[in-house]
Amino acid sequence: MNKRPLSITLLSYLLIAVGAGGFVLHFCESYKRHSIASDDVWVLAVSLIAIVCGVFLLRGKDWARWLSMAWIAFHVVLSFFHSMREVAVHGLVFVGFAVLLFRPAANQFFRAPMPNGE
Repeated sequence: MNKRPLSITLLSYLLIAVGAGGFVLHFCESYKRHSIASDDVWVLAVSLIAIVCGVFLLRGKDWARWLSMAWIAFHVVLSFFHSMREVAVHGLVFVGFAVLLFRPAANQFFRAPMPNGE
């Protein structure tokens, strides 16, 4: 089994932290209002997706890096409803994700056979 690149480890933990932080923040806001609207459910789901991406990136699952790219692409699209500054920031983050997730070392890690037939 190939060693996990440090960049994948750091990005994975960042996704887990952002997802967990977003989930807790939005859940607490919903709880204070004493209701969870349909918009809240979608925001919570997107936060959970970030956590799932981070956990499975750590485990070397190739589908998780594609889901991570879709997750950040979704944020780029959402940015268009806000400001061009947000579009630029999320666009740069998207490029950063792509560079980190598709470097040769990352490609090798995600294509490595997992122990115990995983």
